[in-house]
Amino acid sequence: MAVGTLYQAAKEEKTVQARALLLLRSWLSPQQRLEFERKGYFDVVGCDTGKRYRIRRGTSGNVNEIDEYGRLGTGWCFVPLGGLVEGDVMLAQKVALETDEERALSIANRFPGPIRWRRPGTRPSERRIALGRPE
Repeated sequence: MAVGTLYQAAKEEKTVQARALLLLRSWLSPQQRLEFERKGYFDVVGCDTGKRYRIRRGTSGNVNEIDEYGRLGTGWCFVPLGGLVEGDVMLAQKVALETDEERALSIANRFPGPIRWRRPGTRPSERRIALGRPE
């Protein structure tokens, strides 16, 4: 039984998708890795503006700016050439934003972020931040 489980795990690690996700995880910080494992996304900071971006699982339309309250804002669609798998695309997006944010966004397609149907400042975390108590 244990040998079969080990064989299956080794077999799965040999797929292109599995290798790409292993490579991505090796480039993530411990905090990013934890976010990615638990929530399916990780946040990065742009090297030129200091803006925060969220990279969600996916290969296109999966990058959003994050405002000071942690809300998703403007979306950005940019992918490397070559029809890469999800992990490789996400790694390329991470590296691009962290090392050449301005150039990455200059070629990206911009799209509106999620629509908000509530008044800003009504979420408890937003009130805490407004009062100077972010935690």
